[in-house]
Amino acid sequence: MDTTVDTTLAGNGDVGDFIALLKPRVMSLVVFTAIVALALAPVQLHPVIAVAAILSIAIGAGAAGALNMWYDADIDRVMSRTRGRPIPSGAVNPQEALTFGVILSGFSVVVLGLATNWLAAGLLFFTIFFYAVIYTMWLKRATALNIVIGGAAGSFPPVIAWAAATGTVTLEPIVLFLIIFFWTPPHFWALALVRSGDYARAGVPMLPVVSGIGETRRQIFLYSVLLVPLGVAPAVLGFGGWLYLAVSLGLGIVFLALAWQLWRGPEGAIGPVAKRLFGFSILYLFALFAALLVERVVGLPGTGISAHSFLGISV
Repeated sequence: MDTTVDTTLAGNGDVGDFIALLKPRVMSLVVFTAIVALALAPVQLHPVIAVAAILSIAIGAGAAGALNMWYDADIDRVMSRTRGRPIPSGAVNPQEALTFGVILSGFSVVVLGLATNWLAAGLLFFTIFFYAVIYTMWLKRATALNIVIGGAAGSFPPVIAWAAATGTVTLEPIVLFLIIFFWTPPHFWALALVRSGDYARAGVPMLPVVSGIGETRRQIFLYSVLLVPLGVAPAVLGFGGWLYLAVSLGLGIVFLALAWQLWRGPEGAIGPVAKRLFGFSILYLFALFAALLVERVVGLPGTGISAHSFLGISV
């Protein structure tokens, strides 16, 4: 199969094509999780510095997306979902995309370091490197665990934002990291079930292609079982309130129900249920972080639960 990129129209892209390189829809959810972490941090940044931090994280995430599109242009040209992207369509030259991604990467890291601290900048640099090199150039084409390990890249923004505000990394951002990390496999594998033919044609070893649809359905449910208790953890640890507890429990039950339906339901319903789970998973993650943000803005109290009292330990 010829997977070379048609560059006959290269260089004719407009501003919209370069914005598309940043994967704005993916970036928006990533940036939102960073905003929430920044709001939750015990140290409040000056508004100008806070805006600079969020913009740096957003630009860094977009830069990683551009580098991903540059390297994956051959795959994107084969897959129906991605063949209209700027590089395979010929609107943007691969070299332009590479230069664009590298410049934005360096700019975002330097600005974040100067505006906040170099721990946050170092974490942003590592995130871009992990997504562009470890995930895109290696894991994605090498193993069915690509999403499991590679999901760490999309989990770092809350940690980066927390570090930008406090100069440290504590339990709270680690919990937020773990929620996103364990959310990523069921989210993307649900999409992979629907697009397994695309991934097979492109030679990408996604779990449905390598291990089959049945194993993918089982793994989605297992990761969902791990995710839902993690989703409740902020309330158990005291930095989520009663609103968060209600949202995380209610949506977690629905998430588990959809994952169970996908695993144990009839094969003829796999496609529709997988689509519902994929769409609901976006709502789930957004709602969890939105609940934390609302509690912070409104000033709602925490649950009063601590890890010690939850486990029945007195100290």
